[in-house]
Amino acid sequence: MNTKIAIGIKVHLKQAEKIRRKLYEKNLIRTDLKICKNNNYIYLPIKKESKKLLSYNIVKREFEKQKFKPKSYKDVLLIPNELISKLPKSYDIIGDIILIKLPEELLNYRRDVGESLLKTNKNIKTVCLTQPVSGELRTRNIEVVAGENRTETTHKENGVSLNLNIKRVYFSPRLASERKRVANQVKQNEIIVDMFAGIAPFSVIIAKYANPKRIYTIDKNEYAVKYAKENIKKNKVLDKIELIKDDSINIKNILKNDGVRADRIIMNLPFSSYQFFPYALKIIANSCIIHYYDILKEEKIQERVNELKRIAEKNGIKLINLDMKKIKTYAPHEFYIGIDITAKKHADVA
Repeated sequence: MNTKIAIGIKVHLKQAEKIRRKLYEKNLIRTDLKICKNNNYIYLPIKKESKKLLSYNIVKREFEKQKFKPKSYKDVLLIPNELISKLPKSYDIIGDIILIKLPEELLNYRRDVGESLLKTNKNIKTVCLTQPVSGELRTRNIEVVAGENRTETTHKENGVSLNLNIKRVYFSPRLASERKRVANQVKQNEIIVDMFAGIAPFSVIIAKYANPKRIYTIDKNEYAVKYAKENIKKNKVLDKIELIKDDSINIKNILKNDGVRADRIIMNLPFSSYQFFPYALKIIANSCIIHYYDILKEEKIQERVNELKRIAEKNGIKLINLDMKKIKTYAPHEFYIGIDITAKKHADVA
């Protein structure tokens, strides 16, 4: 028998269920050990002795280990029943780090949630509580709640390896298929501009799987540029990418010395991409594909599309073939959207 010596509470059978519920709600019962009993008593395995348990009969004895394999972190997490429905159904995995968002009601249990995630994800070394992305550098407040105290990792997707620090730069693993989709569209000898490149996942994957003439990879976050430089080098695509630390509001001046006219532009700056749309239009070739990303409430999507058309018309550009898709849900009735836009110059500005 697979057993372990541990501390537990000895209670009479008549009181057992009432006390078990009370200990469960206070997150004091161990779930890796089985409750055991004899003719008159039940023994409840507990995590540790505490002042809350002084009135109970605490004993040390042999408990049988649980044999079940949990399907989810929820299966090994002990929290009050009324909070179970508040637990997140999903979370992000970046390298060997889990990022999870918790509602206010669960913040007191964040370390328990973190430990449960470690137990049920064998390749994870760190669990972090995260707040929404904010600020012009697209960073987020991060708190390590379980595992190794670090925020740097290496993420692998689509056959490339990406170094990053989740506290210093923005990265979404949920765009992996989108990045590969865009790479598959790139034609030979295209000139591509990645305006808000971050650690350069779009640029690196395009360089790896397509044959562009040149990719101009731009970001203003010094940490993002540092990791982008590492990622470009480690994935052996130095010959295809030019990395630039600057603000894309200066895009026309940044690229004017090379006389760049972009065949394809990537604009992945949710909440703010539309503010930079006029600047992107200044560097397009006669015809250009723009991969535009935004986060919008359902009822605001068409309004944003109309706004982009107005901006384009004002700059002598016509937008055709606007192919919009909802990539993921960001919040209730709010979506991370992607729009593939074909932008063409009017004859008098071509």
